[in-house]
Amino acid sequence: MTQSPSRPTTLTLDRLGPSFGAEVIGLDLRTLDDQQVAAVRAALVEHKVIFFRGQDLDDAAQVDLGHRLGDVTAGHPVATSTEVEHPEIYNIDSADPEFSFSDVWHTDVTFMERPPLGSILRAVRLPSYGGDTSWVDSQLAYESLSAPVRDLVDGLTAVHDGDREWGAYLRRRGGQGNVWDGRQVTGLSPVEHPVVRVHPETGRKGLFVNPGFTSHVVGVSDAESRAILDLLYAHLTKPEHTVRHRWQAGDVGIWDNRCTLHYANRDYTETRVMRRITLQGDRPVGPGEKGRPAS
Repeated sequence: MTQSPSRPTTLTLDRLGPSFGAEVIGLDLRTLDDQQVAAVRAALVEHKVIFFRGQDLDDAAQVDLGHRLGDVTAGHPVATSTEVEHPEIYNIDSADPEFSFSDVWHTDVTFMERPPLGSILRAVRLPSYGGDTSWVDSQLAYESLSAPVRDLVDGLTAVHDGDREWGAYLRRRGGQGNVWDGRQVTGLSPVEHPVVRVHPETGRKGLFVNPGFTSHVVGVSDAESRAILDLLYAHLTKPEHTVRHRWQAGDVGIWDNRCTLHYANRDYTETRVMRRITLQGDRPVGPGEKGRPAS
């Protein structure tokens, strides 16, 4: 007798919006089977940022979770986290003198040729109040632009520059960063990405610029570049394109870095410690552009 194939796992979700943001109910991230892993990946692509309450992950379990969901990168192309034993973890500690960047809208590590596919963030130490994180749905933002503006940005390319934020840090380390995509980072040369990115799994278009790392639009004047980016940033961060998460002990958040921006509120006085790992991504591709081979 032939057994019928098992049905895909259905997750129980508390949705934050029609297609953006969701809390996954009743799932233990330490004990996922293969079908549950596939369901989490599918929910991530559909909802872009998903949250799990009441988890009991330590550093090793967080790294193991990352390996179940994709290929885990170094914790950061440049920064090291001496507080942890696992090089895949980037420790984000508000008491660290180097901590300076989270309170600006950004997409993780877009200053590299292959930015991360996604990020997994775990709350380790939280202040009594404050410290929420917000996310932007860059696909919804693109789709809600007027048609003439969509036509304009579809053909644009922008420069992403990590040297502004991380260059001094890298130089203090003697120009010796971490291994990213198989090569040691020794400098942070600007890279170009399409202003509109086509999601490699869904084919949906989304805006792929962020105030943290995008320096300018290619092929236009400085004034035009500022105007274009200011317009896109104002549009991206409209309230209807955002969701906000209030962290609790044991929370884990996972987001699709290919179609979101995020912002960590700096509205607290006590120490806040989060630990992040990132999943290896691919080169961003724009509308009408064929996938570029990996370097």
